[in-house]
Amino acid sequence: MDRSHFLHPRAGALRGGLRGATVIDALDTLYIMELEDEFQEAKSWVENSFNVNVNGEASLFEVNIRYVGGLLSAYYLTGHEIFRTKAIELGEKLLPAFNTPTGIPRGVINLGSGMSWSWGWASAGSSILAEFGSLHLEFVHLTELSGNPLFAEKVKTIRQVLNRIEKPHGLYPNFLSPATGSWVQHHVSIGGLGDSFYEYLIKSWLASDKTDTEAKKMYDDALEAIETHLVKKSAGGLTYIAEWRGGILDHKMGHLACFSGGMIALGAEGAAGPKKQHYVELAAEITRTCRESYARSDTKLGPEAFRFDSGSEATATRLSERYYILRPEVVESYMYMWRVTHDPKYRQWGWEVVLALEKYCRVGAGFSGIRDVYTTTPTHDNMQQSFFLAETLKYLYLLFSEDHLLSLEDWVFNTEAHPLPVNHTNFRVQASTAH
Repeated sequence: MDRSHFLHPRAGALRGGLRGATVIDALDTLYIMELEDEFQEAKSWVENSFNVNVNGEASLFEVNIRYVGGLLSAYYLTGHEIFRTKAIELGEKLLPAFNTPTGIPRGVINLGSGMSWSWGWASAGSSILAEFGSLHLEFVHLTELSGNPLFAEKVKTIRQVLNRIEKPHGLYPNFLSPATGSWVQHHVSIGGLGDSFYEYLIKSWLASDKTDTEAKKMYDDALEAIETHLVKKSAGGLTYIAEWRGGILDHKMGHLACFSGGMIALGAEGAAGPKKQHYVELAAEITRTCRESYARSDTKLGPEAFRFDSGSEATATRLSERYYILRPEVVESYMYMWRVTHDPKYRQWGWEVVLALEKYCRVGAGFSGIRDVYTTTPTHDNMQQSFFLAETLKYLYLLFSEDHLLSLEDWVFNTEAHPLPVNHTNFRVQASTAH
């Protein structure tokens, strides 16, 4: 039986009864690719069927980056009022999660009742750095578009808590108590649990037209600590970013951490003197390592995590880490490296990914993740993650587009690849005159 007809569109974590994550995540991709009929169909669904008055457990982080980010981006690209209205309505539903002693939000919220709590798996009721640290871009825009100062105030409070607290060796652990405002355990990762916090620091500076100097200083200091303590070079000459567990290094890099090449390249323009070239080179080395994780697999797609221990380099050594779920981080870095350096190898590497996706992930109803990148007859997981349309395909498209399409001078991408305009003086006009 052909199971490809049973492909499930998937938005990952809890959505709290919200429907249409794939539709909203794909809105800006459809628009940018000039798929006008599909875009109109998606817009019509948002107008007629997207209901934010739902009751259920939702991830604050996922709803923010996928739904709020997707709606904001669709509004800024098209000027259609429905997207602004829905983004603000949904943003208001998230505000009760911030009602904690410190103002650090809890990770899970019931969109109907406003009750919030921490993830059951998170240490001692803690909140996750990547989650509460990846709200800033969207919430500043929500204040801008609604006139309600609460959104921006909430994320400024988070920033204040993080500035006040002591950082071990300048590093930011992944778990923070929303009750006490202190770190819960000393696990540091540029991959899952930590990743987009760092991304939002440099992007907040860029999005503010380089006026948010507090974000820039936090980014610079964090990157310096990461380079001092976590960046390593393997025996085979591959640069990678290890994880840190209470002072002990774990020599693995997750696929999620592969966004960091792009981030460091993007941030390099703000570095002084010789540091600028140094960061472009570091970004290129990390991106090359992530490409090796693809090149060393049988499918030419990368595993969920790869290790640098027991003689292996840039390969998954555990069965549980051999899968690929259509993740975007490696092609994201290719896109940024291309825009910054225009070295043709990044387009060549991107095309290798396109061919591998076509060969191993395309199924009758779309694209599916695979369970093992080290076999040329992989089993499909029958899920098409919403970020595949929002991020993977968008970054690949931009990699082969002219630089003026969503120019990095004028747009900053949220961590779900939804473009938000840089706060140039004329950006309000841009939204109001868009068609």
